[in-house]
Amino acid sequence: MSAYKIKGAQASSEDHYKRTLHRVEQIQSHLSKAPRTQRLKGKTCIITGVNSIHGIGRATALLFAHEGAQHLYLLDFSGENLPDLESTIRKQYPDVKVTTVQADAADDDAISGLCDLALKEEGRLDVFFANAGYASRNPLHETTDREWMETMRINTLSCFLAIKYGSKAMMETNVSRGKELSGGSIILTASVAGLQSGAGTIDYSASKAAVNSMAKTSTYQLQKTDIRVNSICPGLIETNMTKDMFDFARTRGSGSKIGQLNPMGRFGVAPEIAQMALFLASDDSSYVNGQNIAVDGGLASSLPVVPGRWA
Repeated sequence: MSAYKIKGAQASSEDHYKRTLHRVEQIQSHLSKAPRTQRLKGKTCIITGVNSIHGIGRATALLFAHEGAQHLYLLDFSGENLPDLESTIRKQYPDVKVTTVQADAADDDAISGLCDLALKEEGRLDVFFANAGYASRNPLHETTDREWMETMRINTLSCFLAIKYGSKAMMETNVSRGKELSGGSIILTASVAGLQSGAGTIDYSASKAAVNSMAKTSTYQLQKTDIRVNSICPGLIETNMTKDMFDFARTRGSGSKIGQLNPMGRFGVAPEIAQMALFLASDDSSYVNGQNIAVDGGLASSLPVVPGRWA
């Protein structure tokens, strides 16, 4: 780490970028060295949006397995990488049960059926991470009504169904499976774009603002059930969803400028969002409820706006 030591108050752009790459490498290789602390021991979990190799859903599935989840039910609209994810978990964590499902996270029958399956097989549901999402690209005057509604369907309806059916399943008790009382954690993937302007298209931002609202309003629909609902608001994270932007910047030789607008001066990676999901899924967050939590390097503390970029 000494090669990246900052001299004085700030490092040069080149040194900071080298340190960023070094830090990202450390974060991405964390699971290969970290002990298994069993923070999710005995918990049955559902995660949607897990297909992307570099995505938040996959990183979270691996972290939940590392932390000893009883059974992971993993769903995605695309089945391309589901076999690889399932085999990876079975190989690295043979004590963890895993079931992959190719289905639409915004389909009522699919989500209700998956919750029922968890109850049938494990007798309980403890965690539902509604991570499936879609990022639109068109500016205001090029966004059609169909595109608007599709963005809402994928990003908002999927979270509503997770809350509706996930909470119902979490209310079920099963003494024989160690669940004597109602309870669980529902986690929604929102965005800093749902907190302030300047981070996404109008339909995407509106859909994520709705997700943040659901995290707050649903908690009062679930009073005294011990079911918590929170949303995670990622900032600029390198995933398949943002791949084109990262590739374009690196092709131009400006990769060192990615994420420069936030106080940490760097982009984030999927395992950093997964760590927040783990905190919210575990009993460590037992009194955290109805919150929209930004994981963005400080970006939302004063969201900057670049002229012409979704201001």
